[in-house]
Amino acid sequence: MAERSAPVLHAKGPADVIALATRAYLDGEPVDMSALAHQLGIGRATLYRWVGNREELLAVVLAEATERTFRAAERSAQNGAAGGGPEYVVDVLAKFMRSVLAAPGLKALTQREPMVFIRLATTPGAIEDRAAALVEELLERERAAGRLPLLLPVPPLAVAIVRVCDFHMYAHLLGRGAPEVETALQIVRVLVGAHTDGTGSAAS
Repeated sequence: MAERSAPVLHAKGPADVIALATRAYLDGEPVDMSALAHQLGIGRATLYRWVGNREELLAVVLAEATERTFRAAERSAQNGAAGGGPEYVVDVLAKFMRSVLAAPGLKALTQREPMVFIRLATTPGAIEDRAAALVEELLERERAAGRLPLLLPVPPLAVAIVRVCDFHMYAHLLGRGAPEVETALQIVRVLVGAHTDGTGSAAS
């Protein structure tokens, strides 16, 4: 992305910008607005008019990556789980968090710009909104099927789960040493009524 290569296509709209920015992110490269404009054959003014500033574009790229990873976690959990309900919800979130932490693009971004990522990921905005919508959809689907009796309304519960997961998943970026995925899952188990053995672990 840093090299001034010849334009690779003539962008027709924001989707082309997001696609090229996503490619850079997945390749572990910086999302460089000047390079994007050059590669897409558009001016910087057009680029900013279409997608906003760099952090706004990066938030969209990360929100879309969040959805792809979450959908993959749902499919994986469906393949491995018998039925749905609380344990299925916990399994989806476990697979999601571990996949996020293993993603090469995210590792490169957080090594290069940890504070930018934390600001985008843990404050209200495109990423949190997308994650909350995905969790809300999951909870509502399980609740509507009669597999997930909940004591709290679904929308605020979904936001609470997202914030719990973010706080613990990104513990290493918040000065707490290492990701705390198991801690996040213990809290989620309580929130969705999954059975535990009294220590926060799943009952066998």
